[in-house]
Amino acid sequence: MRATWFAVVTLMCFQVGCAARQGSTYSDLFIPDGEAIYERPLEEVWPEVRRFFTENKLPYKEDEGSLVLETDWRQEFGGSKISSFWHRYMVLGKRETPTTSKLWIIRITKSSSTALSPPGREIDWGVTRAVGLGPGSQNQIDVNAGTGSVAAEPGLSVEDFEDRFDTPQGENSFFAGSGQGSRDLVMEWRVFRSISPKLMKEENAPKPVQVAVAPNAKGGSTAMDFECGLPILGLGKQVKPGGVLLLGEMHGTHEVPRFVAQTSCQTAVAGTPVTVGLELPLESQTRVSAFLDSAGTEADWLKLMEAPFWRSPYPDGRSSEAVANLLEQLRQLRARGLDVDLFVFDYPTMQGQAREDAMAATVRHQVESGPRRFHVILSGNIHSRTRKGLPWDTSFKPMGLLLKDALDSVVSLDMAYNSGSAWICAVDGKGVKDTLDCGIRETKGRDNGDRFFVHTWGGTNGDGYHGVFYVGAVNAAAPAVHKGLGRPGAGDKSLSPMEAPVPRLAVVR
Repeated sequence: MRATWFAVVTLMCFQVGCAARQGSTYSDLFIPDGEAIYERPLEEVWPEVRRFFTENKLPYKEDEGSLVLETDWRQEFGGSKISSFWHRYMVLGKRETPTTSKLWIIRITKSSSTALSPPGREIDWGVTRAVGLGPGSQNQIDVNAGTGSVAAEPGLSVEDFEDRFDTPQGENSFFAGSGQGSRDLVMEWRVFRSISPKLMKEENAPKPVQVAVAPNAKGGSTAMDFECGLPILGLGKQVKPGGVLLLGEMHGTHEVPRFVAQTSCQTAVAGTPVTVGLELPLESQTRVSAFLDSAGTEADWLKLMEAPFWRSPYPDGRSSEAVANLLEQLRQLRARGLDVDLFVFDYPTMQGQAREDAMAATVRHQVESGPRRFHVILSGNIHSRTRKGLPWDTSFKPMGLLLKDALDSVVSLDMAYNSGSAWICAVDGKGVKDTLDCGIRETKGRDNGDRFFVHTWGGTNGDGYHGVFYVGAVNAAAPAVHKGLGRPGAGDKSLSPMEAPVPRLAVVR
């Protein structure tokens, strides 16, 4: 019965279109509610599965006896030297009945960052699984990871060898880093829409999704050319040409800039040009634009980082390494042909209402100049509110309120997160007047899982927010200058000495 029901739904989708369909294509921004069921035995489906991954240049290894394959690792956003996230697919063939089948596609994500590590993994219990390598042992195991170096791992056991050899190669190779796996329904349906018409010998198959290609891009691109991370739940309902998504953040985390990068990538790959707005000083626009159009060399990074903004004595999180990485990720997407743009809109010399008015005017000009684009505006969560008044100023009109009154489609989301840490500037803990104390602070949030998602309420809360965007557990992102003035992570001291080798913990009083 269930197989028959899915077949009927699938037929209806092909004939009259589903909610996720846009014209003659389907949008990958929508997370399907159900599984894709093939009206063919698994043995007939599997050769087309192999062909799909081969044609889309996703090399794989296969366990032929069990109809399972695993693709090679792909780096998130492209070939960036600073991206620490890698993804691969594990595809499992499932028999529903003797004549029907389905695929489970698990996206496996790994990172050199410890952000995804399960609690307790970092604890050293003082016990090793390797024979003869207990505490104080002089023995070592040398393992060549394929990068030209030999690593000595006293705690590495025979069972770990396969993982070591299987890690991504190159500058971002890692071993025993954090990781997670999630079922990717979007990918399952992407494969289904590609191979099902061939199995059914249908002529009027839906066309592949056309990515938003920049006007000056060379060559054609398809959705499978880009790795945008695990699809963000609920994002598809917000994306539309001319739409404005205001994201009110707590500055100084790694997760929010990555959320913006994934949103930009997924939106453009689904066919909608996207423009990102960042709360950086307006005078940075020339440098930022030049960097986005550059080759991303060390010299290009140095030109970007020469701006005084990045070396402020009070780095509040907007000049973090994560924000610098976001610029690099958007540069990568542009370089590969996606129609992604960025502007800045802050007026740091202004105060109060004058600053809100100026920021709103700049954002409004950008939105009205690009009516066919989707705009993602990231700012502190005071500016993104759409409700008048603050506890200390009842007449205050935030940027979000001004934009809502001036534009047709504005959705404002507050940041939701699990507990962790953030780089925050606050009033000096020692009570020194007019002095900010900047550093890593603990944050208290609510655990809603590890998937990025967008959730709206159908109305607004007391601050004028329409909903939340959730980024999971947060991790503090130190100022980019703490990594040197070159590419964040390079550790060079080319034009300015490193300020503090290890950010100190700011004490909350």
